[in-house]
Amino acid sequence: MPTYHVEMMEGRTIEQKKKLVEAITRVSVEILGGQPDSVDIIITDIKRENWATGGKLWSEPKD
Repeated sequence: MPTYHVEMMEGRTIEQKKKLVEAITRVSVEILGGQPDSVDIIITDIKRENWATGGKLWSEPKD
């Protein structure tokens, strides 16, 4: 079964992360088959100062 790597900016609650991994697991089992305990999900929280889009850090003020 799959291993998912989820990278997102920090700030989500444990409850939000719990709902996310439950949904990813459920959909994976529905589509791919297998057992829920064979789906691995790794969440990496990234600080806004370490993420950039369009040449600007997310920690910088928006124009």
